[in-house]
Amino acid sequence: MDVSSIAKLSTSIAETGQRQEVNLAVLKKAQQIQESTATQLLAALPQPNLPAHLGNKINTTA
Repeated sequence: MDVSSIAKLSTSIAETGQRQEVNLAVLKKAQQIQESTATQLLAALPQPNLPAHLGNKINTTA
């Protein structure tokens, strides 16, 4: 291997590492946005207004 090919390889490896870091940062930001959106959607759901006796028993004979 000559010196120029080693330099090219080194540069290529460094660029690949930078691209991976950028891709990871973008992925994390997208996940944060999705988490925020899901939280807002769940908060926007109306709370059920059911009587207190509903949901206390499970029918196991059906």
